[in-house]
Amino acid sequence: MSQSPLPVERYETDFFGDGKGALTLRPLPPGEPQKLGPLFAAIDPWARLGYPADALTAYFGTLEKSAPRYAIMVGNEVAGAAGVRLNWLRGPYVQFLGILPQYQKRKLGQMFLGWLAQEARRHGEKNVWVLASTFNEDALRFYAANGFERTGEISDLVAPGTAEVLLRRRL
Repeated sequence: MSQSPLPVERYETDFFGDGKGALTLRPLPPGEPQKLGPLFAAIDPWARLGYPADALTAYFGTLEKSAPRYAIMVGNEVAGAAGVRLNWLRGPYVQFLGILPQYQKRKLGQMFLGWLAQEARRHGEKNVWVLASTFNEDALRFYAANGFERTGEISDLVAPGTAEVLLRRRL
């Protein structure tokens, strides 16, 4: 993204325009990486892939200009997190997208991907990319429902004995 809007200080939208759901993005608040690391390490796909809590905590706490991390908020509560690598193959690559179990089924992930695609398109990008494990059928269905298409499969990329599907959403 040439004139990247990322990272955001705060972004709010009623993405669907129906007043039923709003997406608030902001940088992860202090202390949140230490809370989120263990929470995500305990749920799939990260638990099944063997991601340690301290590795996820370090990821969430790392500040990179070309790979911002976001808190996905519901009110004043962190409902999930996202990390995006900018300028990857003519568009952003979603490194991490996780919604905590108690906030799932509220379309927060869909709103995040919609916002990201909108911003990428606005900045002249052609794609949005993501990886999902072949065993993570819910994620594969979710990304397909949000306009992503399978482009390839890579064995042993994230963990031995597993395969990842590279998905692309053309803008």
